[in-house]
Amino acid sequence: MANRPLDGKVALVAGATRGAGRGIACMLGAAGAVVYCSGRSGAGQVSPMGRPETLEETAALVDGQGGEGVAVRTDHTREGEVAALIARVEAERGRLDILVNDIWGGDPMIDWSAKFWELDIGTVRALVDQAVISHMITARHAAPLMLRQGGGLIVEVSDGHHAGYRGHLLYDLVKSTVNRLGYAMAWDLHGTGVTALALCPGFLRSEAVLSHFGVSEASWRDAVAKDPFFAESESPFFVGRAVAALAADREVHRKAGQVLFAADLAEVYGFTDVDGRRPAFHPMFEQVTTELALGDGDLDPNERFLVLARYLQIHREPDHAARARQLAAKLGFADLGPGLGPIQAGVAVG
Repeated sequence: MANRPLDGKVALVAGATRGAGRGIACMLGAAGAVVYCSGRSGAGQVSPMGRPETLEETAALVDGQGGEGVAVRTDHTREGEVAALIARVEAERGRLDILVNDIWGGDPMIDWSAKFWELDIGTVRALVDQAVISHMITARHAAPLMLRQGGGLIVEVSDGHHAGYRGHLLYDLVKSTVNRLGYAMAWDLHGTGVTALALCPGFLRSEAVLSHFGVSEASWRDAVAKDPFFAESESPFFVGRAVAALAADREVHRKAGQVLFAADLAEVYGFTDVDGRRPAFHPMFEQVTTELALGDGDLDPNERFLVLARYLQIHREPDHAARARQLAAKLGFADLGPGLGPIQAGVAVG
């Protein structure tokens, strides 16, 4: 059926307990897929994030969307548990068409004020294991099943495609590495019928974000008064619809190795968020920071934070060279050198 393009397909969403993972699992179910929902937070298991959501709740939500949800508590840093999970999928379904690696859980582990020489190395090792090695373990055990059937899609859920700095060494290390996993796996998979890529949501209204702002999904617009960027936030179902659209696309191999944004895919595939909107956080961020860079007067601390964040994102990208120079001028940056300064137009990044 046209509205259930994934009927007969089997998906595994690793990190499906909450946030993007939950939204992705639900929308894969809505498209007709059987969805194995895995992660650490099962019923009776205290969440390391201090959150109440469980895998069983996610599986029930998948059922409610018209799919079939299967909750399997799995620690994806433990190779034996992952191997057992993939073996179960193969035994019960005989195939695996979609793998989504959305394992993160790092928000409480990131101290945004800490420089790299202040980091606890134990925390660094733990987060790399949790949010990078877990992805590698899961893809390594899932890929052979896809290869045997001659097709499949691996989606690495990440945060941003820009070549610049994400503002914290550990966060930058993890997210840039996840992007690289999607790219490197795409090369290894070339010609096999299996596609790997990375996908990013925008300003995500996860359960934790809603809680932080003191709102619910029903009342989220009340938070716009606290943060104007929240006006262009998106529900977890939006990135979920992006994954479902990719999985249903017979030409998805042409997107192999890319880092894609849910909002851009909404324009390509014609889907919207559940409220009928197409959130545009990144254009809003670009507009606001450009206006600040071109405006008169000094920046207040919050404005400087925004302009600096945008500069750090784009300063190494030739296509954004002119804008980076404007931002650098507003920030008072001079003589930074080619590594930290705005890249010269037409100069490739090594």
